[in-house]
Amino acid sequence: MRLATYASVSVASVLVVTKFGAWIMTDSVSLLSTLIDSLLDVAASALNLIAVHHALQPADPEHRFGHGKAEALSGLGQAAFISGSAAFLLIEAGQRIISPKAVENSEIGIAVMVVAIVLTVLLVAFQRYVVRKTGSLAIGADSLHYQIDVLVNASVIVSLLLVTHLGWNLADPLFAVAIAGYIVWGAWQIAYGALNVLMDHELPDADRQRIRAIAMAHPEVRALHDLRTRTSGTQIFIQLDLEMDGDLKLRDAHAVAAQVMGDVGEAFPNAEVFVHQDPAGEEPEHGLRV
Repeated sequence: MRLATYASVSVASVLVVTKFGAWIMTDSVSLLSTLIDSLLDVAASALNLIAVHHALQPADPEHRFGHGKAEALSGLGQAAFISGSAAFLLIEAGQRIISPKAVENSEIGIAVMVVAIVLTVLLVAFQRYVVRKTGSLAIGADSLHYQIDVLVNASVIVSLLLVTHLGWNLADPLFAVAIAGYIVWGAWQIAYGALNVLMDHELPDADRQRIRAIAMAHPEVRALHDLRTRTSGTQIFIQLDLEMDGDLKLRDAHAVAAQVMGDVGEAFPNAEVFVHQDPAGEEPEHGLRV
C-alpha cells in the first residue's frame, strides 16, 4: 500500500512540471484545467500517503479498533481538494467563454497530454492491483481520481485538435466546463464512500447473507440475531449473537462459537469476528433479530 502512495505522488509531481511548461507555451484553459488537477493530485496523494501510513499502524490501548478510518478521512480531504479545483476551473473557463482566445503551440500541449495519459494508465493499473489485494479505501479513491484524469487528458487532446484544425476557439473553455462537471461527479463518489465508512455503514447485503449462511450451517446453531458489520480501512468488523440449545454446557457453547468465528473469518480474511451465545427461543434483550 505504501508503494502505491509513493508512486501516485511521484507521477503527479512529474505531470505538474510537464503540464506547467505546456500551459505556459499554449495558454490553453483546458490544459490549465489538467494542470490544476495535477497540482491537487500532488496534495491529495501526499495526504493519502500520510493517511495510509497512519491506517496501517496496529491497534493500541487508545485505539482498540485500529486506525483504519484515517483512510476515510483522507477520502473526504481528497473530495474537498477535487471540488475546489472544479470551482476554480469553472471561473477560468467562464472568463474564456466571455473573451475567447486562440491557443498557441497546440502540438506541444497534445504531446504532453499523451505522455500524461501513458503515465496515468500505468499508475491506475498498479493502484487497481493494490486495491484488489488490500481493499484500501484511500488507494481506491486515489485510483478513481486518476481514472478520471485519463478521460480528462484525452478530452484536452480533442479540444486542442478542434481549436487547431477547425478554429473552434470556444471548444477550449467548453471542454474545460465539461471536465469540471466530471471532476465534481468524481468528488461525490469519493465522498460518498468515505462517509459510509465513517458512519459505520453495513457490508453489502450479499456479504451479510453469506455470513448468516455460514453461521447457520453449524448443526448446533438454531438461529442468530444482532448481526452487525462495518469496515475501517482494510479491516472488517463482524458481530453476531448465536442462538443454541439452552441446555448446552458452557464449554460446548463456547466451542460452537469458536467454530463459527473461524468459519466466518476464513470467508472474510480481513475480518475481526465477535460472537455472543444466547439460549434459543428467548427474545433478545436488545437489538433486532436479523
